[in-house]
Amino acid sequence: MKILHTADWHLGHRLHEQSQLEEQTLFLNWIENYIIDQKIDVLLISGDIFDTGSPSNQSLEMYYSFLVKLKVTSCKSIIITGGNHDSPGTLNAPKHILDALSIKVVGKATENIEDEVFEIQINDEKIIVGAVPYLRDGDIRRAVAGESFNELTDKYKTALINHYQLVAAQCELINTSNAPVIAMGHLFATGGSVSDSEQNIYVGTLGHIGAADFPTYFNYIALGHLHRPQIIGGNDKVRYSGSPNILSFSEINYDKKVLVLTTKNNEINAIEDVGVPRFREFYKLTGTMTECIDEFLNITSNSYKLTPWVEIVLNENNTINTEELKTAAEKHSFEILKTSLKKQRKTQGIEELLENTKSIKELLPTEVFRLKCEEMDFDLKENPEVWDAFNEVLQVVKNQ
Repeated sequence: MKILHTADWHLGHRLHEQSQLEEQTLFLNWIENYIIDQKIDVLLISGDIFDTGSPSNQSLEMYYSFLVKLKVTSCKSIIITGGNHDSPGTLNAPKHILDALSIKVVGKATENIEDEVFEIQINDEKIIVGAVPYLRDGDIRRAVAGESFNELTDKYKTALINHYQLVAAQCELINTSNAPVIAMGHLFATGGSVSDSEQNIYVGTLGHIGAADFPTYFNYIALGHLHRPQIIGGNDKVRYSGSPNILSFSEINYDKKVLVLTTKNNEINAIEDVGVPRFREFYKLTGTMTECIDEFLNITSNSYKLTPWVEIVLNENNTINTEELKTAAEKHSFEILKTSLKKQRKTQGIEELLENTKSIKELLPTEVFRLKCEEMDFDLKENPEVWDAFNEVLQVVKNQ
């Protein structure tokens, strides 16, 4: 049996207000063809299918069209779990219809743990999958008034570990043939490398767990949430597949991947990294204005012919007129998405921020909150629990 592990598609994501529909469509076409060519039997998507809890009709159409197309391929079973960016209601709404297509959806923690465990049999091979979605504090832990942050963190972490232990116990209960057992998860695992991704891709630190905290009964743990493909805690059976598309300019220096597991004789006998093509070229230029303009000749597209996107960091002491930069760029087939000064004062006051902002859409809630804390002389670095709490509330509001 061949199992494909992927996550963090973030359908509908926009980079500096530019739609990434083109590369997302190309990725869905690519993964469909890969499943056909490599005869993939099972597809696991570990959360953050969408970038927002209220995906556009366009994003929903992409998602459902892709799932329906797989019905006529070798992929006979699909399991999808919710991520922190997904709305459990949106994912779960069609679950009974999708179930008829052998597509299992777990948008949020279930009341009955057996509803998160699935037995998949294809020909003579069998696997057991514990499909654990993103576990919100309110889903797995009863809140108690007056709890300190440390008490909250400890109890959430304990509840998180207990949930995986219950899933492992249910997997063991139904695993009468000693089949390989795979857990899915969407969380921050200790030791993971976080990309300097844009601020709306939030990775919190509330009650995170390490590779050693997962039950040893699992033969593989298919994680989502971090966008860099990686192995956790030196255990090659605990892995993030990473996001398939570039979601910020900080991600342009490493490859995007999906992971393919092969089972035989009741064992996972191979785990393979498979590179995802770079559907759009990204460039980050740093230097003086003249040096950056000189680099324009080296900016090229690739076989997918999408317009390259460019970020420019000018190594200048003072604010300068960038019209020369824009005029020079007009002669080339690329688009500058962001220009900044390397030596610019890193923080602005809120009044400055508002003065220099053309649209309210340009203001990130996280940036406004951080600046307000600075103005009030409140140190977020010394109070990380406040930063986490704000981001958790922000995610809840976004998913309403």
